[in-house]
Amino acid sequence: MLTGKNLVAGHWRSGETTFNAVEAASGKPIEPAFAEASSADVGDACEAAAQAQSTFGALALKDRAAFLRLAADKIDALGDILTQRAMLESGLPEARLNGERGRTVGQLRLFADEVEDGAWQGLRIDHADAGRTPPKPDLRMRKIPLGPVAVFGASNFPLAFSVAGGDTASALTAGCCVVVKGHPAHPGTSELVAGAISAALKECGLPQGVFSLLNGTDYALGEALVKDPRIAAVGFTGSRAGGLALMEHAASRDVPIPVYAEMSSVNPVVLMPGRMAEAAADLAQAYVASLSMGAGQFCTNPGIVLAVDGEHTAQFIGAARAALEGVPAQTMLTGGIRDAYESGIDTLGAQTGAELVGTGAEGTGPCGRSYVYTVSAADFRSNPAFEQEVFGPSSIIVRCTDLDEVADILSGMEGQLTATLHMAQTDHEAACALLPILEQRAGRIIANAWPTGVDVTHAMVHGGPFPATSDGRSTSVGTLAIDRFLRPVSYQDMPASLLPAGLREGTSGTLVRVNGTWRLP
Repeated sequence: MLTGKNLVAGHWRSGETTFNAVEAASGKPIEPAFAEASSADVGDACEAAAQAQSTFGALALKDRAAFLRLAADKIDALGDILTQRAMLESGLPEARLNGERGRTVGQLRLFADEVEDGAWQGLRIDHADAGRTPPKPDLRMRKIPLGPVAVFGASNFPLAFSVAGGDTASALTAGCCVVVKGHPAHPGTSELVAGAISAALKECGLPQGVFSLLNGTDYALGEALVKDPRIAAVGFTGSRAGGLALMEHAASRDVPIPVYAEMSSVNPVVLMPGRMAEAAADLAQAYVASLSMGAGQFCTNPGIVLAVDGEHTAQFIGAARAALEGVPAQTMLTGGIRDAYESGIDTLGAQTGAELVGTGAEGTGPCGRSYVYTVSAADFRSNPAFEQEVFGPSSIIVRCTDLDEVADILSGMEGQLTATLHMAQTDHEAACALLPILEQRAGRIIANAWPTGVDVTHAMVHGGPFPATSDGRSTSVGTLAIDRFLRPVSYQDMPASLLPAGLREGTSGTLVRVNGTWRLP
């Protein structure tokens, strides 16, 4: 049974003002009503997180890992109850949400393994040398948690990028307490997951202030959370406007804090001539499947395709047109997202040089219809509107005169989450010339696949230069995401009895760099 309440350090709280979730497919309100978090709720959640921080941050690694695994088990045990509520609120299909639940609990378990491994602490020991001039002090370094983190749930992944998603998982792994601002599109889903995390904290005997969930529809709630002096960092996935607003709030504080925001990306795809000569029609089929998957509501949607104009590009465009005819309109996450998509399509279609390649089938209700346009490279370069993300199942094919023009367009593009090369063996030499450009523009470079889909692994980078993310040195997916919520501390000539565990001789149990040489325990 859902309570419709906010979770503040283990206590479910009502509120004077409420809102309802909306069924994505029909637009009808769903019971129960959910309490809007108050300023008192924000203050109490942040204070509880600050009070719990020293305990949770100092927790033995095996105990932190045990908590993460138990939270994963409890979320997984929600099973069909969680899936059905998420389906109702998001309009996403059952198979997709079951897979997303698997990803959510899978990344919690992966992070639990990473906690126990301990290498993320970056332990270093430089021994003293009294005979050196000047004498060299004893120095020992480790990374410690930043402090309480505010996490903003995303609309397009109600599980994997929300209450227990990547930002929460990586912050908890780093030893940071978390206050989540739940997305108002799926408060019931959020409450179910939050209850599982809170139950895991209780069973592990940990302070309930480690985790809180605040619901609300007012932008003022997010602003208050980011500006609370006890919050040390922010994780966000959403629109560019939303991310920029949070960055501004964080920078205006007496003590500015980092905001790790994933915001905007059109994920350029380059179709190299050799590969196009081999399989233009097959590439077009896969392209349409990628851009329309999940109503195009992926941050890695292939929004821009670059190809050298000619016979094979004409074949690709024709095959894409044919493939689009069989694509049904799909329910979008919210009415607001659907309205913004339709507005974006209207704006795109009105640009000089934009030619409609084709559309998917029309739908009824809050559905997103697939659109593909084509434009010459000259028109694309002269109009920045073509490079703006239209969140939904749409894309633009840019016809270039040659690969030099492809390179020139890529060089002028904004930062991206991904960039893709479809190439044959005969294209490798030309692709080699493009790689340095792509490295400067994207966090992940893909060969002969489509960008939709992000694996949670040790080597994954889901980030990129601005505006793909607010800090291109980081990732929001994979175990490297932990680094966002850590900072280094060095201890000079500290008595052994006062050193943290792991920095005393022979106690690390993990990889440590001693006098410049990495050593295993």
